[in-house]
Amino acid sequence: VQLQASGGGLVQAGGSLRLSCAASGRTLSTYNMGWFRQAPGKEREFVARINWSGTGPYYSDSVKGRFTVSRDYVKNTVLLQMNGLKPEDMALYYCAMTSLYGVRTSASDYAYWGQGTQVTVSS
Repeated sequence: VQLQASGGGLVQAGGSLRLSCAASGRTLSTYNMGWFRQAPGKEREFVARINWSGTGPYYSDSVKGRFTVSRDYVKNTVLLQMNGLKPEDMALYYCAMTSLYGVRTSASDYAYWGQGTQVTVSS
């Protein structure tokens, strides 16, 4: 399976972006999905996750209330709506897939990864 993240770009602080994660070779509808990000010189960190059923969204404290994760079963994609972007949100954003149940916030729990999409926030 290949995951493709897209939707990144340059935005001013306070602006919005919507990231999309698409899959080829496999439907996403039976997998739990996660979003992670990695800034230069920092470790990859958990951002958000959602169950295969579209329930159970869970967010890191740093994005809670600003980001929303959802699924589009028709398009076989997972979305990350990012509002109120801050300079500290600037990173390479990855989508990932896991067959493990429960709230999984560790990158090691996710078996499949997309290539990442860059989010740049100007202050």
